[in-house]
Amino acid sequence: MTEKIQSPTELHERAAALRNAVRPPVKLLVSMGTCGIAAGTTEVLKAIRSEVAERKLENAVEIVEVGCMGLCYAEPVIMLLDRESGKRLIYGDVTPQQIPAILSAGTDAAAPGTRTLERCWYYPETETPAPGELQARIVLRNTGCINPENIDEYVMNDGYSALAKVLTEMTPEQVIKLISDSGLRGRGGGGFPTGRKWSLAAAQPPGEKFIICNADEGDPGAFMDRAVLEGDPHSVLEAMAIGGYAIGAGTGVIYIRAEYPLAVKRLEIAIRQAEEAGFLGKNIFGSGFDFKIEIKFGAGAFVCGEETALIHSIEGKRGEPTVKPPYPAVSGLWGKPTIVNNVETYACIAAIVRKGAEWFRSIGTQGSPGTKVFALAGKISKVGLAEVPMGTTLRQIIYEIGDGIKNGRKFKAVQTGGPSGGCITAKNLDLPIDYEALKAIGSMMGSGGMIVMDEDDCMVNIAKFFLEFTLDESCGKCTPCRVGNRRMYELLEEITDGRGTMDTIAKLKQLSATIKDTALCGLGQTAPNPVLSTMSNFEEEYLAHVQESRCPAGACTKLIHYEVTDRCVGCGLCLQRCPVNAITGERRERHLIDQSRCIKCGVCFMACKFHAIEKR
Repeated sequence: MTEKIQSPTELHERAAALRNAVRPPVKLLVSMGTCGIAAGTTEVLKAIRSEVAERKLENAVEIVEVGCMGLCYAEPVIMLLDRESGKRLIYGDVTPQQIPAILSAGTDAAAPGTRTLERCWYYPETETPAPGELQARIVLRNTGCINPENIDEYVMNDGYSALAKVLTEMTPEQVIKLISDSGLRGRGGGGFPTGRKWSLAAAQPPGEKFIICNADEGDPGAFMDRAVLEGDPHSVLEAMAIGGYAIGAGTGVIYIRAEYPLAVKRLEIAIRQAEEAGFLGKNIFGSGFDFKIEIKFGAGAFVCGEETALIHSIEGKRGEPTVKPPYPAVSGLWGKPTIVNNVETYACIAAIVRKGAEWFRSIGTQGSPGTKVFALAGKISKVGLAEVPMGTTLRQIIYEIGDGIKNGRKFKAVQTGGPSGGCITAKNLDLPIDYEALKAIGSMMGSGGMIVMDEDDCMVNIAKFFLEFTLDESCGKCTPCRVGNRRMYELLEEITDGRGTMDTIAKLKQLSATIKDTALCGLGQTAPNPVLSTMSNFEEEYLAHVQESRCPAGACTKLIHYEVTDRCVGCGLCLQRCPVNAITGERRERHLIDQSRCIKCGVCFMACKFHAIEKR
């Protein structure tokens, strides 16, 4: 797109022309998100282009580079779509060598020797949940479907029509009412009503205001925002412009971690293309509204996900939170009224404007309308992205979408809300997920990371892992977070090392309560959550560590004991492999392990072909 779009009519005409353009009968989507590229999709794409050129299929096959399709467990992924019949085939674990066979087979049947994937995981047909479908794609409506570096593809799919409607048919007050009526809550973790936040900023006296997109996705195991920015950056730009108009802001800032180079690249391309098309800049759609967007880089500090710390970082200051009030909506960036929302929140805005508040409220639960994107990670069979209506159960997400636990192991817990959340046990698998429900059981929604654990995970060690993360990411400004979390980590280390007592557990509980009540910001206040939730739900594991010097999961190295059973045939392999000569025994006789010399490395356990060594 080279010419500027100066009116809604021109936009609709352009979109119609793009939709009606003659295109090759087969559309071939190639997953070129970070996960796909890391898995080797670049080489697959080269093979596709080479094969298409060699066979002179340029008029028969349209190659489209898209963002993450959500099928991270099966990357590299490609999809063939027959435009006339609607038939589609999704291939996973694709290699360059398979491309000739895939192109020869077309969409009639799967190519021999390849892996095809179920449609329902990836491609619900509509933004509204369909009968029999667990997923509905509002946030991910274009992700994995369009070329994020081609603005025409976004325009063709109703892109910027919401902005056109807002600027030419609605007042700022009407926009805010619409968002308020929709019930949209911030998807960054807290779940604060988006319309209320916008209303507060709009109520401030006229003058310079800012709207910020928090793209500093820092939760372990979370990659939802990255996928949206890589696969559909214009949805965020359009929403920020709508928000700017609603509150009276002329400048938007996207705060993104520098560790997301592909997302940054595609954002920069999208901003440039939107400016050239007239969707950003001066007098957008002839409305008199001016709006620009800048990109600011973060250094990967988790604490900068907190809005006041984020604002300080943008200002060039140390990324430290401040006491609220005043809230950023009153005094934020450079002391001006500022709105901070995350990527997923913005990705909902255009759909709400196009389809209305009632439509959005018809999805999800009464208190938590709409959908939520989850990044499925950990011990789950199908790692990837899932977008489900609020109220969907954990069991449906883990077992029906994620295909259960890897290697047939037993489910133990799932961590939602990242290091600020809590561990949820099997007894709550049928709990309908929304903000209030998760809070009631000691967890939280968070940004949407969902880390699944199995029977081999030690919950004391899991709590220590999340606390270590928080400890490393603390800004150190307040004593409860800086000192208190360090002491909590030391107490957990005592337990996993076998030095803990019942007094250690009592101190953990007391210290957790103190930190929650006295820490300055949300990072410190929620840091004890993984400890408290694991102590509540897995008390028996803590007791086994301190009373029996035993780790039931066999994960805490210093509490592991390797013992040779009577299945030993005396082959001598373990003796040969032991790096510290802790194993003795004659050939064809049962061997022994000297526990005083054993360093718990597990080499003998892995080497034994007769499963004669047990880990206890």
